[in-house]
Amino acid sequence: MSFFDRIKELKMMISEVESSIYGEKQDYLEVYERNIQLEKEIQQRTMELNIANKRMLTLQHILDMMNSAKPLQSVLETIVNSIQGELGYMHCNILQKFEDENGEYLMVIAQSNDASIKRVSKMIKIPIQTRKLRYDHNSIYAETLKEKKILQTTDLGGTLKSVAPDVPENIIDEIMAGSLSKSIITVPLYSRNKHFGWFNVFSERKELTDGEVTFLTMFAQQIEMAITIADLFEAVKEQAITDGLTGLYNRRYFEEYLKKEVKRSLRQQQPISIIGIDLDFLKQINDKFGHAYGDLAIKTVANILKKNARSIDTAARMGGEEFNVILPGIEADGAMVAAERIRKAIEETELDTIGHVTASIGVATFLEHSDNIEEILELTDQAMYQSKRDGRNRVTLAKPITETSWQEIAINTFVDILSKHNMPISKDLSDELCNKLKNAEQNSQMPKEALFSVADILTQTYNPLHSKGVIKSKVQIAVSLAKRFDLPKSDIDNLRIAMLLYDIGNLMLPQELLQKVTPLTEEEKNHIKEHPIIAAREILKPISYIQDIIPIVEHHHENWDGSGYPGKISKEEIPMTSQIILIVDAYFALTEQRTYRSELSPQEALEIIKQDSGKKWNAALVQEFVTLIENDLA
Repeated sequence: MSFFDRIKELKMMISEVESSIYGEKQDYLEVYERNIQLEKEIQQRTMELNIANKRMLTLQHILDMMNSAKPLQSVLETIVNSIQGELGYMHCNILQKFEDENGEYLMVIAQSNDASIKRVSKMIKIPIQTRKLRYDHNSIYAETLKEKKILQTTDLGGTLKSVAPDVPENIIDEIMAGSLSKSIITVPLYSRNKHFGWFNVFSERKELTDGEVTFLTMFAQQIEMAITIADLFEAVKEQAITDGLTGLYNRRYFEEYLKKEVKRSLRQQQPISIIGIDLDFLKQINDKFGHAYGDLAIKTVANILKKNARSIDTAARMGGEEFNVILPGIEADGAMVAAERIRKAIEETELDTIGHVTASIGVATFLEHSDNIEEILELTDQAMYQSKRDGRNRVTLAKPITETSWQEIAINTFVDILSKHNMPISKDLSDELCNKLKNAEQNSQMPKEALFSVADILTQTYNPLHSKGVIKSKVQIAVSLAKRFDLPKSDIDNLRIAMLLYDIGNLMLPQELLQKVTPLTEEEKNHIKEHPIIAAREILKPISYIQDIIPIVEHHHENWDGSGYPGKISKEEIPMTSQIILIVDAYFALTEQRTYRSELSPQEALEIIKQDSGKKWNAALVQEFVTLIENDLA
């Protein structure tokens, strides 16, 4: 091979090497560029993953908060602050549309607490959240509502001008010049298929991505769920404290609220007046026109109380045809004026078919008539029934208690019985209960509650399934029933005491007999039937000052048709107070668990009671009792 051929061959070899190196260089460049692209994609995916993670955490945070049953306002404020703080939006708020005599307007009901809104509020003087904002039918809000979808606008100045037209143009320009927000994203909110408002997000981006739309849609669903849960929670809460027929507060709420008012009254040394109202002749209205018109009369009184009450007054339906009104800070003279205004309004209101109705009203004032709220309620009750005895349709101011109260008689009776230690309960328990009653009486610390508690404890000694608080409920229902038949106060007071004592004879019976699971023999049944006689003749008869109570207790198992015991008397021979005890006792026996059966529902118990109307008890009594219980259940 010649020299030149060798040179040519070497040149070719060099060209091949260069070509190979160039090819490998291109491969390396492609790999390098691909790696750079992959790193960018990884970075992008990581960023998207972080955003998605933040969004999921935010949604979880909102979900956890919704399950805490916080008030709606608190939930919404947390929501807007969560999305603003965790996801980097400049500002968030929730708007709602309202209407008054001047037309439709918007209000901010929740907004994030951030630097941008503080800046705007300072510049426009009157903060956005305190303003009635104009609802413009050409605005993004109207458009969002119309299209029912998420919309975005970059015209922040125009949007601000549309809702706050009073803000000068130069101020709006100044706000926009210093704002980092570039767009507003508006999300329509619904609750149970009804428009609730708008969720607004102020973003530093002009573009709205598909992912962002998806997230905001999910977020809006969480807000809507929070609104629905809060609404349902408030509805349940409202049902628990309000009377179904009238919409007024119920007895439970009245008693709890009164406790708070008493503490405030004692702290500030300001009076509280109580007005007690009893609709006259409700039984006659029911008998003559039917219960629907009786309900109409009750609702009419309730509406009059709503119209005549101040914003700080509290009206409640106590049951049946009875109502109470709490007047904080009002002395007796002012309460009498308010009560007379209510009486007159009731008298002057004409009802369909019925015509006019009237009410008997009593007034008593805490710190004026007594510094014991239990006594005040008692005095209000007495004054109300004095109005009835004096001819109805009038207002009576309470008088100080001059005679021994029924609570004092009941306390003395229990102390007398317990201190003799002639019942099969331990001496330690007898002494403990005696001391409890004496302390309550001496310290004026709710003697009624002490009586109910002692009666519950004694009942539990022979009936372990007895529930605490049942005695109080029995007394309240019995008294309400007695008032429906216009029994005099003396009979009602005797009924209260008898309700505490009527079953005390069971303490003298063998516990294995009272708690027997299998059916009783005739001999055992006859033994149990002795408990009214034991209570009346052996336990109560030696106590001189309760002789009027003894016939009530002795005959509380007599039936209307004469088939009861122990005297087999019938109809009007049976004291009305004994009849009331029998039906109340039967109802609670049916709705309480027994060793030999499960408890019945209130509706099931009422059906059984109805079946014995005219046989076991007076038909008129059954009718009033069923109405009373159904009103309480409503």
